[in-house]
Amino acid sequence: MTTEAVRRAARVKWYTEARFGLSLHYGLYSLIGRGEWVRSIEQMEEGEYMRYFNEFSPKEGCAREWARAAREAGARYVVLTAKHHDGFCLFDSALTDYKSTNTPAKRDIVGEYVEAVRGEGLRVGLYYSLVDWHHPDYPAYGDRQHPLRHKAEARERDKGCVWERYVEYMHGQVRELCTQYGRIDVLVFDFSYWEYYGEKWRATELMRLIRELQPEVVVNDRLGREAIKEVERPGYAGDYDQAEMDIPREQVRNKGGEVIPWESWFPISNSWAYNPSDQEYKEAGTIIRALVNCVSKGGNLLLNVAPGPWGELDGRTWATLREIGEWLGVNGESVYGCGPAALGKPEWGRWTQKGGYLYAHIMEPVIGHISLEGLRGKVKSAYVLATRRPAILCDYWNPGIQTFDGPSDIFLNFGRPVQYTWALPDGRDTVVRLEYTTEEECARLLEEYREEFARATARVPFP
Repeated sequence: MTTEAVRRAARVKWYTEARFGLSLHYGLYSLIGRGEWVRSIEQMEEGEYMRYFNEFSPKEGCAREWARAAREAGARYVVLTAKHHDGFCLFDSALTDYKSTNTPAKRDIVGEYVEAVRGEGLRVGLYYSLVDWHHPDYPAYGDRQHPLRHKAEARERDKGCVWERYVEYMHGQVRELCTQYGRIDVLVFDFSYWEYYGEKWRATELMRLIRELQPEVVVNDRLGREAIKEVERPGYAGDYDQAEMDIPREQVRNKGGEVIPWESWFPISNSWAYNPSDQEYKEAGTIIRALVNCVSKGGNLLLNVAPGPWGELDGRTWATLREIGEWLGVNGESVYGCGPAALGKPEWGRWTQKGGYLYAHIMEPVIGHISLEGLRGKVKSAYVLATRRPAILCDYWNPGIQTFDGPSDIFLNFGRPVQYTWALPDGRDTVVRLEYTTEEECARLLEEYREEFARATARVPFP
């Protein structure tokens, strides 16, 4: 490995073990309640949007609420929108007046957030948009999403734009975020498009600055067009790939076939920012299964929640996060620090693995035995992780009369009679921990199971 590859592996170690994070979209758009892109979608003029700047006043303690919610959900890191595409800053930047300290709040929300997240023992992440619809040097007319993209007067406005002045501003704000709040664990940039990628942002220089100020920070890969997937990575390549609103079907690899860290990022509802008209919240079970799906392919899950106008989290969000946290409280061993198992996807769910332990995530109800494909002679001491109750490794329930599945398979169930698997102890995801063993020990265990089966069935009449 190259020196940089060694450093990168050391940087991402905690991140790939954390597996679960929480993000928050919060800003002026939260007062409007129609999503974080509202100014672009509705092509809202600056003056109209400034109304919300003059009303911005999140409640005291909202950052502590966010941090507590993340901890109770079982998240290991948190990411907050320090600046979104609208250009409004939740931190006390010396480079602009368009910041939370100049609103009625008169507070550095990022500072409060960093302190609160650290207070809960979690890793600190900051989101920063490369795009800026407020800055006078960011081109508007004909842009893909600028609120003034269709305004005739924007043509004249753009004649005064000096791109290098904007890039200096953007680099300066990243410097502020990397120097004003102590150690930052995650930096999330958003986003490159059209010709706005790579060195258009002076991205190599920017990444060099970040590495100088925050050598341990983990950075996503949005300064370029999937630069992380190149075999010869450019200097601005990030540390992990970020799949927004998607879970890849397999482990993510670069063009040379090397496995790379990745993260799936999606909101708890269908909206990234506060939108009371969107009541399509994902159930906790859906999110749990998505998290396990990610971990089974070597990825993380970053779940986004949307505080309301004053920074509050609604009751439904709280309930879902707590349910996820309760599940992780007893099943977290199968998620934190885990990764893929060298096994195919089973028909009943997913596999994760950590060291000599396999974790069967059983998500689909099974009629009869749960087949563990190819594991005969390889596993022992199965038990349900949440309850520590033993699970049973056994042969097919009707030996000598019928044989199903492959000769290298072994079966799993939860009680007597030995075909007992209905209903699952946890319908969201029942986790069974299995320990790898030697073939000789497994043969001995199987013989004990057969003897137990013979004694039990001698007393059970056949229909």
